[in-house]
Amino acid sequence: MEKGSFSIRFATREDTPLILNFVKELAEYEHMLDEVVADQELMEEWIFDKQKAEVIIGEEDGSPVGFALFFHNFSTFLGRAGIYLEDLFVKPKYRGRGYGKALLQRLAAIALKRGCGRLEWWCLDWNQPSIDFYKSLGAEPMEEWTTYRISGDTLQKFGAGEQ
Repeated sequence: MEKGSFSIRFATREDTPLILNFVKELAEYEHMLDEVVADQELMEEWIFDKQKAEVIIGEEDGSPVGFALFFHNFSTFLGRAGIYLEDLFVKPKYRGRGYGKALLQRLAAIALKRGCGRLEWWCLDWNQPSIDFYKSLGAEPMEEWTTYRISGDTLQKFGAGEQ
């Protein structure tokens, strides 16, 4: 298939089903589909009502082919916000056309426009194609850092002072 005209736009509330579908496609790729508990109502509430995340959508000839979901974090060392990329996904048949790079470049441009100090994300250790892609862009792995997480029942118990 020949590469078409590519554009990027911010998602709107009407895109909530599309966003959820992209999330599920990404989760399937990552072998984590059974972990997705989000539904359209939750996504709409947290992205558009509470404005806790933003989404950009990549389209080829007007058809959605990829997305990036991101939010602001904060660096006390830099004294300014950054952008954290939660999800980046391009449908498999549209990969290799520069769309993932274009989505990341748009996020970098958004970060610069907003005065942010950095753009960062996580990548699964086994996902070598993505690791190679990110390194080709000049991204550096933060090997001296380990990610920790409290969630689910542990979060409930800890937050209630039961641990």
